Amino acid sequence: MDEMEEELKCPVCGSFFREPIILPCSHNICQACARNILVQTPDAESPQSSRASGSGVSDYDYLDLDKMSLYSEADSGYGSYGGFVSAPTTPCQKSPNGVRVFPPTVPQPPPQHHLLPQPGSLPQIPRNSCITCPQCHRSLILDERGLRGFPKNRVLEGVVDRYQQSKAAALKCQLCEKSPKEASVMCEQCDVFYCDPCRLRCHPPRGPLAKHRLVPPAQGRISRRTSPRKISTCTEHELENLSMYCVQCKTPVCYQCLEEGKHGTHEVKALGAMWKLHKGQLSQALTGLSDRASEAKEFLVQLRNMVQHIQENGVEFEACLVAQCDALIDALNRRKAQLLSRVNKEHEHKLKVVRDQISHCTVKLRQTTGLMEYCLEVIKENDPSGFLQISDALIRRVHMTESQWGKGTLTPRMNSDFDLTLDSGPLLQTIHQLDFVQLKVAWFTFDPASAHPDIIFSNDNLTVSCNSYDDRVVMGNSAFSRGVHYWEMTIDRYDNHPDPAFGIARGDVLKDVMLGKDDKAWAMTDGGISKGATIGMLLDFSRRILIFLINDEQQGPVAFEGLEGVYYPAISLNRNVQVTLHTGLPIPDFYTPGDADPNGSVC
Repeated sequence: MDEMEEELKCPVCGSFFREPIILPCSHNICQACARNILVQTPDAESPQSSRASGSGVSDYDYLDLDKMSLYSEADSGYGSYGGFVSAPTTPCQKSPNGVRVFPPTVPQPPPQHHLLPQPGSLPQIPRNSCITCPQCHRSLILDERGLRGFPKNRVLEGVVDRYQQSKAAALKCQLCEKSPKEASVMCEQCDVFYCDPCRLRCHPPRGPLAKHRLVPPAQGRISRRTSPRKISTCTEHELENLSMYCVQCKTPVCYQCLEEGKHGTHEVKALGAMWKLHKGQLSQALTGLSDRASEAKEFLVQLRNMVQHIQENGVEFEACLVAQCDALIDALNRRKAQLLSRVNKEHEHKLKVVRDQISHCTVKLRQTTGLMEYCLEVIKENDPSGFLQISDALIRRVHMTESQWGKGTLTPRMNSDFDLTLDSGPLLQTIHQLDFVQLKVAWFTFDPASAHPDIIFSNDNLTVSCNSYDDRVVMGNSAFSRGVHYWEMTIDRYDNHPDPAFGIARGDVLKDVMLGKDDKAWAMTDGGISKGATIGMLLDFSRRILIFLINDEQQGPVAFEGLEGVYYPAISLNRNVQVTLHTGLPIPDFYTPGDADPNGSVC
């Protein structure tokens, strides 16, 4: 029953309903709260059609209320009764339930102490008072009956009482003299709650008391409330009981209402019969609502299971992503080790060559220096005949040694620089383009972030044009690297042979030249297209090919082969052409994919 509690609270005060009345819009409000939110209107602006009348239409007919839009501010969030003498424009307040409530602005009339109000009667309601429903914000002018013109919701009042009683503390014995104990039974005939000792002492099960019916306290509390049942009286004729039901006005009426003619021409039925009929209708309606509630409960179970599955799958997917990235890092580290090994080999080779050259040059220099010193000593000798005996040989040795120091001998055999340049650009580009590959039909749009500034976007980035006479490139916002993909572009405007180009491109394609003019794009230029034509592009990574279609007909054989890596849908255009993109399309019937992705990915 806890879910029902909000149904039992007044939208103005936020507390449980006390003496609730039913407004013409079928919403309920406490009688005291209704009086607090009354607003007085000037006579000149009082819509007479909204007053209760003696016509055949219900007192507060919404056909009349619709004419009172002047008094309804349901859309603005403000209760601005502009022009009303006693209601200056002011923001509406909120009740504890969060419902907008118009503040009371009608000054209460001073009490007339010389008049004694009748017991149970309401104070005088100011003339031309207006009330606005705090829930639907419909407004109407009260007639001379004031709040008495609204029926009391005795059913709601009873439900509130039973609900509050069910939530109340345990019932106490009514005969304990000090610190009453918890009651264990209630006597329906005595209408008294007894604890066990008081029952044995004051209500023995013998003699005339033996025939009394004892019930549990909770059951006795309910029976005390519900029996005897109150009989509602007519709001028009307070001394008459409601005994009939007007079908046209959808309200209970008394015999005097029928005799006075107000409902004389209307179809009326017995109140008891209509009570049973409407109870049946409500029960039938509740059956459908119960089915929806059951479905909602099952749906909530499904959603909660989805939350658990999402959490589990999220952890699993995160672990998989970490593993994949770790594998990439491991592969990069292995490649790093291989490249470092090559650098080390090159380093050792260079050192070996230079060291060998140093060793060889050192030996030769030693030999040359020794020969030079020997020759100088020979030159110092004063024996001509002895000198001439060895001079020819020494001259030949000197020339031969000099020739050994010829061209290239004194040139390093190895460069100190390392002629190894690591080409990391493609890998860095691939890393930057690393993304999740869609395994279903791809929905994408043109990408304003990567497009040339001269490109103009519209239609939720599905339509592009250009404000330059030069070719400008725009790409899609999704990249593809595997699977089979198909998308189309329709020509919305085609003036003066603008020569657009359609195809695919790398992420770093030039944006200020025709698509396909550099080595970063693969495209088809104007192939006899015109306004209204449809250009289709089929990219199949299983075969590594790109195929073009115009108006559903393939243009020649395969346009491009050997495609590997990551590609974006792309187009280049100038100011004489406008193109609209269509994605999420199935693969054309004529085409059979090659070795399909093991996951069946067709994007």
